[in-house]
Amino acid sequence: MEFIQFFNTNLILIYLLIFTVILGFEVISKVPTVLHTPLMSGANAISGVVIIGAILLLRSATPDDYVMLILGFLGVVLGMINVAGGFAVTNRMLEMFKKKK
Repeated sequence: MEFIQFFNTNLILIYLLIFTVILGFEVISKVPTVLHTPLMSGANAISGVVIIGAILLLRSATPDDYVMLILGFLGVVLGMINVAGGFAVTNRMLEMFKKKK
């Protein structure tokens, strides 16, 4: 019952989330392959904002609000995976431009 109440109170935010996922998929699918890696490695800084938002969500959640706790935890974990992967890809990409000894 708590899930239905959460869904009803946050219906606009859920629609906004679905819209941004579809829009992001459409925008990224139109990027040429040559530009994909530099663009995505530079855009990983946005994941820092996701992590901060997830931490704020976790801080404002009550101990019995499992939906907010699970969403906040998933936001932190997935955001950290994206940031770490972005740094790894950027580092590997920059290694290609260094002069060989």
